[in-house]
Amino acid sequence: MCYDDDARPPLPPIRGAAADARELTLVSGDDVEVAAYAARAALDGGAGMVIMPDVRGLHPFFEELALRFAEAGVHAIAIDYFSRTAGTGRRPEGFDYQEHVNQTRYPSLNADISAAAAYLRSAEGGGAERIYTVGFCFGGRLSYLQAADGPDVDGVIGFYGWPVGQNRDLPAPADMAERFRAPVLALWGGADRGIPPEIVEQFVSALRSAGVEHESVVYPDAPHSFFDRHQGEFADASDDAWRRMLSFVGVAA
Repeated sequence: MCYDDDARPPLPPIRGAAADARELTLVSGDDVEVAAYAARAALDGGAGMVIMPDVRGLHPFFEELALRFAEAGVHAIAIDYFSRTAGTGRRPEGFDYQEHVNQTRYPSLNADISAAAAYLRSAEGGGAERIYTVGFCFGGRLSYLQAADGPDVDGVIGFYGWPVGQNRDLPAPADMAERFRAPVLALWGGADRGIPPEIVEQFVSALRSAGVEHESVVYPDAPHSFFDRHQGEFADASDDAWRRMLSFVGVAA
């Protein structure tokens, strides 16, 4: 898994008030109910963010992250990956996410993401005029792929998303770069032993060759999952990541 259970997202540089935050159930394109958590910014319109969790699915880290985006002026919704196999209820302590992440399928995940984007565009979701995605680890890879197969997104953001090779049912983002239709913001930990510099360079090289607008940022000495306010020694990296994300979606930090 990407984050420890007690991890929490760092605070954004802009902190206002969210208009609303709540659990909800989406109806995906194949009529399956999907659990989600959404937060509306104070003002309608603007940017909307679909949050793709790590392999644990809809964990409190990502629910709070939706709220933090709303406080920074971005409507946000975090989705659950496992509603098809585990239902839409709250997960008990000790939930075996690995059993369920292995049952996820790329077309179904894309359908759920499209439902989340449609919610953000609706009046209930804030009437977002621009849609972005952000993901972490497993979700980071999935977020990159939305530039090729997503719901007409305006940009994609990935934190430590493995960009090459086989990974369950998900295509390799580097292999899909020729199909990318949206800009990419890629954020990496320089001390992430799971994603070494040569892998990052493979992805960046694929984006460059495909003519994809992109920004790739490596934070020296930062590990996998550095974006966590309990990891105070990497607060500067987290602060910079927030600034870059908000700038990427058109919100002044």
